Amino acid sequence: MTTNHAITSRIQQATEVDVDLCYQCGKCTAGCVLADDMEFPSSYLIRLLQTNKEENYSKVLKSNTIWLCLNCENCIGRCPKEVDIPRLMDYLRTESIKRKCVSPKAKPILSFHKSFLNSIRYTGKLNEINLIAEFKLRTMRLWQDVKLVPSMLIKGKLKFLPETVKNRKNIIRIFNRTIKNTK
Repeated sequence: MTTNHAITSRIQQATEVDVDLCYQCGKCTAGCVLADDMEFPSSYLIRLLQTNKEENYSKVLKSNTIWLCLNCENCIGRCPKEVDIPRLMDYLRTESIKRKCVSPKAKPILSFHKSFLNSIRYTGKLNEINLIAEFKLRTMRLWQDVKLVPSMLIKGKLKFLPETVKNRKNIIRIFNRTIKNTK
């Protein structure tokens, strides 16, 4: 009897993370601060991947779990096999976007992610006003938190004009190279 390892092999080739090393001790889940909020705890998510079944892989890509990972690396520190779950989650998020199967619960997270990256791409630094404005437009939450803006402006927490880095061309080059490599 031969076992199909197409999914785990593809993951390992793309990320250098061998999910088959996991023997389900659960230490990653025990150390995860967001495990209670996740659809699947990280150890269960890995088990779903280990089955190498396309329906389980699809279930993982559609889950909110991959979007909640904070990349804090508590899981790696606790894992006796040092399975790099944050790197795995990054890969799964990218795959979820490519396959257009992002969980509806994760759409605001993805919107924030895109808004954050756009702010960096265009100025080289994070500009909170641009970040907030783009995020609110993407999520159609235009008036949420609007009452906070005046006090934040008065306290100098928000700046209208973005600061830019001296050599923005380098930032643009990094973004273009990254985009090209992920396609």
